[in-house]
Amino acid sequence: MGKLVPRYARLPLLTVLVFNCSVYWLPRLVTSGAVHYDLSLRLDDAIPFVPAFIVIYVLAYVQWVVGYVIISRDSEERCYRVLSGEFISKLVCLLFFLLLPTAMERPEVTGTDLFSRLTALIYSLDTPDNLFPSIHCLESWLCFRGMLGAKNAGRGYKLFSLVFTLLVFASTVLVKQHVVVDIIAGVASAELGQLAARRFGTGRIFERLNAGRVGKTNEKAN
Repeated sequence: MGKLVPRYARLPLLTVLVFNCSVYWLPRLVTSGAVHYDLSLRLDDAIPFVPAFIVIYVLAYVQWVVGYVIISRDSEERCYRVLSGEFISKLVCLLFFLLLPTAMERPEVTGTDLFSRLTALIYSLDTPDNLFPSIHCLESWLCFRGMLGAKNAGRGYKLFSLVFTLLVFASTVLVKQHVVVDIIAGVASAELGQLAARRFGTGRIFERLNAGRVGKTNEKAN
């Protein structure tokens, strides 16, 4: 990873990773005894349960790693802007997780094929709450949007990223990990974060953090 990720991107990426885990897990400690709301629509009831899409759901994690590496390597400015926008998006998610706790009923997995077993494993590891907005959809959309203007990503990969992102959206409802409104909220949160990052220049925060770290390193060296 030291060769793949530029030095200037390491602290921002680590900060985003830690905050992402905190946003996902900590609200559960606060809302464990609170009322959780089911935001499913009639459309969600009509969507079939397709365990095979769990493969796309899991591969989304690979898309995020590749996407963030590409974004961080494109330029320092893009790295700071996209990641600071991602941070803002997660703040939006945190507010919703705390103020509007959500949950859903998942189907019983009765199949014995590989896809069904993998789905059952995911169910056992991930409780059906903290759904609105969908972090899964937020991250995939952000990886696609963040590299649209990147010079180090070709048109072919950008097109692939768009198609795969749409498949990730589909996977979240086809394996019954989310409902439709979670997808919409995930995309909206991502766009809001990026809009705020551009409008207020929040990428400067990471620039200053890195500048401070470099300054301290130089002082120690001297």
